Amino acid sequence: MTDFRHPKEELAAFRRRVLVAMLFVLVCFGLLAARFHYLQVVRHDYFHSRAEGNRIALLPVVPNRGLITDRRGRVLARNYSAYTLEINPSQVDNLEATIDELARIVPIDVGDRRRFRKQLLESKFFESVPIRTHLSDEEVARLVARRYSLPGVEVQARLFRDYPYGESGAHVTGYIGRINERDVQRIEEGGNSANYRGSEYIGKSGLELSYEDELHGNTGVEQVEINAGGRAMRLLSRTPAAPGNDLELALDIELQKVAEAAFGERRGALVAIEPATGGVLALVSTPSFNPNLFVEGISVTDWRALSDSPEHPLLNRAMFSTYPPGSTFKPFMALAGLATGKRNLFQYFNGQGVFSFVGHRFYDRKSSCQSGVDVHRSLVYSCNTYYYQLANELGIEALARFMRQFGFGGRTGIDIPGEAAGVLPTPDWKRKRFSRKEQQTWFGGETISVGIGQGYNAYTPLQMANALAALVNDGIIYRPHVVRNVVDAKTGERHPVESEPLARIPVSSAHLQAIRAAMVDVTKVGTAARVFRGAPYESGGKTGTAQVFSLRGQRYVEGRVTERLRDHSWYIAFAPAHKPTIALAVIVENGGFGSQSAAPIARQVMDFYLLGQRADEPASEIDEAAAAEAEQ
Repeated sequence: MTDFRHPKEELAAFRRRVLVAMLFVLVCFGLLAARFHYLQVVRHDYFHSRAEGNRIALLPVVPNRGLITDRRGRVLARNYSAYTLEINPSQVDNLEATIDELARIVPIDVGDRRRFRKQLLESKFFESVPIRTHLSDEEVARLVARRYSLPGVEVQARLFRDYPYGESGAHVTGYIGRINERDVQRIEEGGNSANYRGSEYIGKSGLELSYEDELHGNTGVEQVEINAGGRAMRLLSRTPAAPGNDLELALDIELQKVAEAAFGERRGALVAIEPATGGVLALVSTPSFNPNLFVEGISVTDWRALSDSPEHPLLNRAMFSTYPPGSTFKPFMALAGLATGKRNLFQYFNGQGVFSFVGHRFYDRKSSCQSGVDVHRSLVYSCNTYYYQLANELGIEALARFMRQFGFGGRTGIDIPGEAAGVLPTPDWKRKRFSRKEQQTWFGGETISVGIGQGYNAYTPLQMANALAALVNDGIIYRPHVVRNVVDAKTGERHPVESEPLARIPVSSAHLQAIRAAMVDVTKVGTAARVFRGAPYESGGKTGTAQVFSLRGQRYVEGRVTERLRDHSWYIAFAPAHKPTIALAVIVENGGFGSQSAAPIARQVMDFYLLGQRADEPASEIDEAAAAEAEQ
């Protein structure tokens, strides 16, 4: 029998099913609408930026690096534009095959390939890596004509750094180089990653390193519309880069060149300072190097030639190398004696040709030191026994305490990195310096050795020049600085690097004048008289001869020792005598007596600085016999 449902029940069931279906559809549409709202309203900015990112590329605009000029506007570091051949590895399927193909279009040698691979490992920060730089116009034309068949290959116009004076002043300006992993880490730690996006170079040494923040500038941004292949179609907007600020130096590059030429092939250093400001007029370390070799990555051959050279051209001798000061220490010793009351200006000592110390007798062979000696005469004729006695009376602690005021044994704070502190020896220093207990005891004989600028004494030419600048500047010691002004790239406004006096040394003006007067007589009748004979200006100076090795009681004869074991030649000088505008220190490694090698260099430099008389050739050395006679 057939079971028939009631029509009303069938209708109710149908309506329930329709209602459920409608509710399901409504829920689905509601979910879809909610999803649409989430995607198009809540997450609008995110997806809009993603979409724009597929269409728009943000490209960094690298700023022009600031220039470096000397005090007269001569350009020491500049920029120029050239074409480079670059490869973007992310867009190349077979890197070696691409390089081989490029080598059939333009010359690419083994050195180019080696440098490319090295930079490829270091350049995580950038999109493309150069394999050839400084392309000729013909090479650019050949590459552009074949570019369609070389994906990931680009020809870019780039700015390069150039140092037009080459080796001259290289230790001052320093150089830039390609950014490596260590540089990236330093940039990230300083929070400057965004400002270095797109940059390939950074300061590596000298002023290029210490003034990197001023020289680099601020990176700009270009919004570029790109196609599906990543090629730029049109420029949408541009925020220009702000170029780096320029540096105007206190240094005079022509004075620098004269000083460098005066050394010839000799090793050594010279530092010249303006006493009233602390501005560095010249800073020479010779031999030098060509900073242009480092800009694009130095070749293995060039690096080996520099790093393996026994002359160490990369070493900044003016700031990093330390030497015993020899008799150039005596003006400061004489001042210490006067300041502490151990000596006075009218005190006269007879029989100063010999000094007895614990059973040992030290003789001064200079005839001028064997009769009566006072402070003035002791400096003019450089009497060792006078300073043995003075050092013994002062004691090492008082001696070191006084010398520390002139900056001996401490960094000057110059605005070039890599300065050495030197050694101002004390009993405490010796205890820390040596590990064996028997070596830690300070002996009285070491004090008298320090008194004549020997022993553990070790100072840089920069320290000697700055100490002398304080002595001739009435005891005011400045922090030496190479940069005189930072020039705003936008406005041209000069922001001076303020002369920063470190201290005013509490010494009597009369004592300072007496020391300077004695140093003037050094150039008239003393150990430097022969070198400065006929000079139309009045200057002051002090010769110094620093032993390289212990004589152990034997008499030094220059011709009997190898060149590297001969004495160092020192000279410190200031001019004009009445109101000094230049104070300098010169050292010639293994140059013999101070009057033999160093003093002639100082004369040549001051002739140019004061008179404009230019030699541009090595200063003539005084022969050993004449120098020995002058200093004995």
